[in-house]
Amino acid sequence: MPRPHLELLSPARDADIGIEAINHGADAVYIGGPDMGARDKATNSIADIERLVRHAHRFHSRIFVTQNTILRDDELEAASRMAWQLYEAGVDALIIQDMALLEIDMPPIQLHASTQTDIRTPEKARFLQDAGISQMVLARELDLHQIRAIEAQVKQATLEFFIHGALCVAYSGQCFISHAHTGRSANRGNCSQECRLPYTVKDTSGRIIAHDKHVLSLKDNDQSANLEALVDAGIRCFKIEGRYKDMATVKNVTAHYRQLFDQLLERRPEFARSSSGHSIFTFAPQPEQGFNRGGTDYFVNGRKEDIGAFDTPKHAGLALGHVAAVAPAHFDVETDDPAAVLNNGDSLTWWDLQGELQGVQVNTTQSLGKGRWRVEPNLEKRAGATGTKDLKDLRLGMPLHRNRDMAWERLLAKPSADRKIDVDVLFSTWRDAGAEGFDLSLIDEDGFAGTARVERALEPARDAERAVQTLREQLTRLGGTDFVARDVQLPPDAAWFVPASVLNGLRRDAATALEATRASGLERLPRAARVEPPVAYPEDTVTYLANVHNSQAAAFYARHGVKVIESAYESHEELGEVSLMITKHCVRFSLSLCPKQAKGVVGVQGTVRAQPLTLQHGDETLTLRFDCKPCEMHVVGAMRPGVLRQFREQPITFYKARP
Repeated sequence: MPRPHLELLSPARDADIGIEAINHGADAVYIGGPDMGARDKATNSIADIERLVRHAHRFHSRIFVTQNTILRDDELEAASRMAWQLYEAGVDALIIQDMALLEIDMPPIQLHASTQTDIRTPEKARFLQDAGISQMVLARELDLHQIRAIEAQVKQATLEFFIHGALCVAYSGQCFISHAHTGRSANRGNCSQECRLPYTVKDTSGRIIAHDKHVLSLKDNDQSANLEALVDAGIRCFKIEGRYKDMATVKNVTAHYRQLFDQLLERRPEFARSSSGHSIFTFAPQPEQGFNRGGTDYFVNGRKEDIGAFDTPKHAGLALGHVAAVAPAHFDVETDDPAAVLNNGDSLTWWDLQGELQGVQVNTTQSLGKGRWRVEPNLEKRAGATGTKDLKDLRLGMPLHRNRDMAWERLLAKPSADRKIDVDVLFSTWRDAGAEGFDLSLIDEDGFAGTARVERALEPARDAERAVQTLREQLTRLGGTDFVARDVQLPPDAAWFVPASVLNGLRRDAATALEATRASGLERLPRAARVEPPVAYPEDTVTYLANVHNSQAAAFYARHGVKVIESAYESHEELGEVSLMITKHCVRFSLSLCPKQAKGVVGVQGTVRAQPLTLQHGDETLTLRFDCKPCEMHVVGAMRPGVLRQFREQPITFYKARP
C-alpha cells in the first residue's frame, strides 16, 4: 500500500522565483496566470508558466495556477480559454474560488479550492469534495480539533493548510472593506489592505480605549512547531503564503520548511514526500531574516491574546544592539553580539518615544572594534534632513534592530541550493552473438530506470585494482544532470580497460534515457468526479457572503438545492450597513475587555459586556459587533457613495439576485 504523501507548497511571484522554490525543496508551487488570480500584481504569461512546469516536472513537483477571483458573466469565456491554455502548458491544477468554473467548459484539470472559499466546517468541506474539488485549503482560523473533524468527513480530497506568512485578519473571502472604501475588491485580487491602517478604538460612551493602533493587523503565521500535530490531524499539503514575496524570502522560507519536513519524514517513515530528490543548501535558513511582523501559530492550539501586530504592520527586524553615542553626522552602535557585522546599505530601526517605528538606511559603516560600529546614516530620502538630529528620538542607549542585512541579501542573491535525485549505478558487461560491450543503468529513488549500451571489445586492464577504483570514480560523475550516485554496483569481473570517452557517453546516454523515462512516468493529476445526482449544499440560502457574481455561479448553487441566492457584495445590492469583515480575531479579547476573560475574576465578573466598539480612521468610522457564541467579530460599515458612483458609471452588467 503506498505511503501517504506530504506536500510542501511554495508561492511564486514569477517563474524564476518558482524555479528557485523547486530547487530549494518545494514539492509544488502555486503561481498566478495571465489574469484572474487573487494577486493582481503577480501575473505571468503562459510561456513563463510552461517554463516553470518543465523545470518542476523534472523532479515530479507540481505547478498549481491561481484562477481564484470571482468573475463576471462577461469574463467566463476568457476564464475557460485561459484554463485550456494552462492545461496545454502542462499545469497540474487550478486553484479556484468561483463556483462558475465547475459549470462552464473546462479542461480535465484538477481543481483545488482557494482559501477564498472559506472552509471552516466538515459540512462545507464534504460538499466541495462531492462537487468535484480534489484539494482544499482550510481556513487559517481552525484549531487541531476542528481540522480533525473535517478530516473525518473528507476522505477523497486532500486537506491543505497555511503554515507560514502573512495572515488576513478576516475569514478569507469574507472581507469587503477594501471594496467598500476604495472600490478595490479583495475577491478580485486588488485588496487595499485597510486592515493594516491605524485606528482609534472607542466604546459606546465615546471613551478612547486605544489610540492610533493597528488593531486589525495580525502577526505573521508560523507553524514551525506544529507540523507533526497538523500531519496527525489530517493535513497533507502545507502551504507557504507569499505570491508577492521576493526571491530571497521564498528561498529562505522554503529551505526552512524543507529541512523541518525532511526531519519529520525521517522520524515518520509511514509518510513520504510527494516529489523526488533532495536539496543541498549553501546557507542556513533563517526565516526571521525576511519581512515579518513577529510570529504566531494563530488558533491552531486555541485562542491566544498575543496575535496582533498592533504597534506597526512593518518589519522591525532582529535585535542588533543599542546606540552608544550620537554625533551630528554619525552615531555609534554597540552590538549585542560582538561578532555581528554591520554593512553599508543595512537598514536600522528603533521605536520612538510615542511607540512608532522609525528607521534609517546605513550609508557607510566603520568598525571601531569590540562590537562597536560607527554609522553614517543615509539621509537622502528624508526631505530637509541634515544630520542625526533629524532622526526622531535616536538617542544614547536606544535599542536598535536591523530589518535589512545586506550580507544576508548578497548571500541569497547567489545560487544557494542544488536539487538532486538519488540513483543507483549498475555497470555490467554483455556478450551476444559474437558481439560484446558494456551496459550502464541508472535506477532512481522512485524506481525509474535509464539504460545505455556500447559495443566494445572487453579488454582486461593492466592494473586491475586501479582500474576498478577508476571505474567506480568515473561512474559517480553525474554533474550537469539532475542525478547523484547513491550506490555503484560493479560485476565481479570489473577490471576492464574502459576509456573515459566511453564512460562519458554511457553516463550521458543513461541519464538522458532516465530523464525520458521519468517524464513519461509522470501522470496527470486526475480530475475528481463529482457525485451525481448533485449533493445538497449545506444551506438553502446563500447571502452576499457566498460571492456569487455571475449567472453560472448562481446556477451551480441552484443545481445543489439552494433556494435563495443573493448576489456578491461587488454587485452593489447591499447598499446599507453590513458586515464588511467577519473575523475570529477579537479586538475586545486582545485589549482584555472580553466577558469570558472576566469570568471568575473577583470584582470584575459580570461587569464587562460585549457591547459594540467603534473604529475611527480619519473621517471613516466602522462599528465592531461581537458574536460571542461562535467567538467572532463583525466589522460593520457601508459602501462609500463615491465607490458606488464609480461602478454605476461603468457599462458592466453584474449578476443580480431575483426579487
